[in-house]
Amino acid sequence: MDATIQKIKEIKENQDNWRKTECINLIASENVTSPFADQMYLNDAAHRYAEGKTWARHYQGSRFIDEIDSLTQNLFNTLFQCKCTDLRPLSGTQSNMAAFAATANFGDRIMTSAIQNGGHVSHTKFGTAGLIGLKETSFPFDAQEMNIDIDATEKLIREKQPKIVLFGGSVMLFPHPIKELSEAAKEHGAHVMYDAAHVFGLIAGKTFQDPFREGADILTSSTHKTFPGPQSGVVMSSKDNETWQAIENKIFPQITCNFHQHKLFSLAVTAQEMITFGQDYATQTIKNAKALAQALFERGFDVKAENNGFTQSHQVLFDATSHGGGKHVAELLESMNIILNKNFIPGEKINSKTMKSPAGIRIGTQEMTRWGMKESEMTEIAELIKKAVIENKNVKEDVKELRKNFLEVNYCLTG
Repeated sequence: MDATIQKIKEIKENQDNWRKTECINLIASENVTSPFADQMYLNDAAHRYAEGKTWARHYQGSRFIDEIDSLTQNLFNTLFQCKCTDLRPLSGTQSNMAAFAATANFGDRIMTSAIQNGGHVSHTKFGTAGLIGLKETSFPFDAQEMNIDIDATEKLIREKQPKIVLFGGSVMLFPHPIKELSEAAKEHGAHVMYDAAHVFGLIAGKTFQDPFREGADILTSSTHKTFPGPQSGVVMSSKDNETWQAIENKIFPQITCNFHQHKLFSLAVTAQEMITFGQDYATQTIKNAKALAQALFERGFDVKAENNGFTQSHQVLFDATSHGGGKHVAELLESMNIILNKNFIPGEKINSKTMKSPAGIRIGTQEMTRWGMKESEMTEIAELIKKAVIENKNVKEDVKELRKNFLEVNYCLTG
């Protein structure tokens, strides 16, 4: 065999073996698709174009793509009880770009969470919001409650009169106060949006919050975090109105043309899996996050939001300052096959130093829940993290030993 081909195969096999059989995967923005969803991901649509809207394409030969697109949209509309779904964005960031560009103009104001308080970079001047010229104002934040400060934010919304009020983010330990703040936002005609990327699967499982019923009009998301589908994006709306039509017209032709339509078959399988198993999976994911947070706290880690039970989502956040900082802890644990990431914590200043090594560690329990782990395994994981970080022990073989008992994906359908 050609040496280059052999090397390609070797790297692929190393990746699959390491992450699927030897690691404890705790990245809060990742998940694993089911074997059936994987099977459906490889199909002829990967070689085709389907520019335009469903049943109104600019290319011939797309009737079966339209059929699966329509079916998948209907599954998403059913799952999230909404009017409209567009699956053409390739990521959550593209979804945000379409929603922002359709509802605000250059120089308009967006109000959202600062990066240190859980906001995503695409919400800010550093990302998509900045790219299209939006002025950024951050929600006042209550670090004790680890959530948006409702009273201060309501006052600021009325003062600043933003064009977009955006809930959701990259660190969400607790539901955001959409219901409490949407009235103030809409008084001045603001669009109320919710970036559900991290908690999309928890919303689908009816275990976190219900953005549309609480006051959001537009929901954006990726499809591969707590929602265990292939990597992609989605925009959804509670209304089929002029705003929705504007969003669709931004998605195509301004943001994307070919939308990698082969993903639709896998997305449809995942949506049906969430309809069937979503509540059980989401409930266990949150139980696991609570158990892991409690176990880490009991072992000496500075886990955030102790006063509120640490978390109501899939995420756990702790301050790693006393253990060498987030970068050090994340790299140390990676060397022992525990995969998580460094992260900012509330109150931390963003500068060149903290960008490289923020103080915190962010953990997500959704993937290991899909692999079948429950509360007792979360306690074992906390003990392994303590031994590695606090006791300076090498736990790599212990991690492999634990992981080898969890090699089948749960909460999934078979074809």
